[in-house]
Amino acid sequence: MNTSVATVCLSGGLVEKLHACAVAGFDGVEIMDADLVAAPESPEEIRALCDRLGLRIEMFQPFRDAEGVDDTTFADNLRRASAKFDVMERLGTDLMLLCSNAGTATTGDEDVLVRQLGAFADLAAERGIRVAYEALAWGRHVDDYRDAWRLVERADRPNLGICLDSFHILSRGHDPADIERIPGEKILFLQLADAPALDMDVLQWSRHHRLFPGEGDFDLTGFLGHVLRAGYTGPLSLEVFNDTFRQTDVVRTAAHARRSLTWLADRTAAANGWSEPRIPAPKEARGVDFVEVAGSDLHEIDQLLGQLGFAFRGLHQSKPVRLWSAGTARIILNEQVRAAAPRLSALGLTVDDARSAAARASALGADPVFRRTYRGEVELRAVASPDGTEVYWNDRDPEESWIREFSGGEARAAFAGTIDHVNVSYPWQEFDEAVLFMSSVVGLGAEPPADVPGPRGLVRSQVMRSRDGVVRLPMNLAPPTAPVPHRHIAVRVDDAIAVARGAQERGLRFLPIPANYYDDVQARFALDDDVLGALKELGLLYDRDGDGEFIHFYTPTFGGLFLEIVERRGGYDGYGAPNAPVRLSAQRQVA
Repeated sequence: MNTSVATVCLSGGLVEKLHACAVAGFDGVEIMDADLVAAPESPEEIRALCDRLGLRIEMFQPFRDAEGVDDTTFADNLRRASAKFDVMERLGTDLMLLCSNAGTATTGDEDVLVRQLGAFADLAAERGIRVAYEALAWGRHVDDYRDAWRLVERADRPNLGICLDSFHILSRGHDPADIERIPGEKILFLQLADAPALDMDVLQWSRHHRLFPGEGDFDLTGFLGHVLRAGYTGPLSLEVFNDTFRQTDVVRTAAHARRSLTWLADRTAAANGWSEPRIPAPKEARGVDFVEVAGSDLHEIDQLLGQLGFAFRGLHQSKPVRLWSAGTARIILNEQVRAAAPRLSALGLTVDDARSAAARASALGADPVFRRTYRGEVELRAVASPDGTEVYWNDRDPEESWIREFSGGEARAAFAGTIDHVNVSYPWQEFDEAVLFMSSVVGLGAEPPADVPGPRGLVRSQVMRSRDGVVRLPMNLAPPTAPVPHRHIAVRVDDAIAVARGAQERGLRFLPIPANYYDDVQARFALDDDVLGALKELGLLYDRDGDGEFIHFYTPTFGGLFLEIVERRGGYDGYGAPNAPVRLSAQRQVA
């Protein structure tokens, strides 16, 4: 699989972009005309740099508004094209992207379009240049790839073919199945982009909201399958216009982009029964092995866990690390870091084959994690997610493996719990990358996103989960000007009221909930007076739907972290979303 990326996808100057593409492992690039125009380096210097970096310049793009015009205008367009052909020769590339006319076209007469496309291709042929004609979704007369192919076929020039762009095809709802009617050798280039399903002007949708494969709602697996079955043998190239990606770190974004292509190629091969690329299949998480909290002083978290009723399992035999547990809910406190504020630092998952899970992560470009392990200690395989949070895989019984490295504690907790979900949050520029990481590397599926009102605007919530719901990662994105929401660990119990009473007796004070909340709960659900009284007395929150009930409460926040105790009754499968604004407001009041 040869891979490519358009320089328009990345931030910075052209030289920075090229270096980042090489570091990420791309085979080639599409040079954007605007990037070259703004670069202080000459085309010859850019060509030499690409040679040194091992990057092939796959295509120069775009040339706009050429066809469908009067003869005088077309003659001037050929003059413009000739000048750009000069630049291409200096760059050392022989493929130009020609977009369908979206601005100056005055006629949609096919005879005129065919004649002018042929003349354009003939001029390019004199210079040994091929032309890939692309139907823009907002083209004035040509906005469908099938129309573009019909014009190319009629023009009948050996150096003229088409460029297929997933956004231009799928955003308009065009059926990609007809791609298989096009001879593979006439598909000169393929550009890939995902996007969220939005109801808006297609040009603005394209310019600002494209995403890398795996982050949006397009069926790119099906789309790519059609292209490859048609016989296309060129590179898989990304062309993603996105305001976020053009502001974020160029090296990190390039790595993110490269991962998305590997994921897409792997998904497409698996869907079609092809043998390439050979990446280990995703290993579905069977459960949460542990959650780790890191900080230089975590004694407040020790006190919190003890008051909740967790059992202290002891100290690690060789590291300043402590273990607390309640049933299979295991929380590790790691004081091997300098940062004082507690933070969620790692997530451990149980899988059937940890070696294979780690191999897949490596194939997708995830950075491996090294932790010093002494003789007799279990070495868990791990990688770092884009924000640095580490993901570990374990295929052994923890009680018979790594838990034996802790001693000096007790095994009996006040209750038996499990990790219900781990709520993580991201700044605006990291959110899409995190979603792709969790889906491609960790193998979690994405539920439809939801918006939760908060004191600083709407918080977008995207839940990533295993198919059976045993592993759940609600991911929160705050408004751009708001602080990043706190992360938290939710522990599921059989009786949240009993756990709350015990914790209160041990001195724990929960997040204060206003009396107005309980008036609203009673108005909505007409609860029994004893149940409502218990909720008010203990500061618990309540939700109900057609499948069941949900009772939960929150601890105080330490640094950027807090805990939640949850009880699910019946088939309730949500997260108490109606209560989130109350929680966010209460946390803001006590901050």
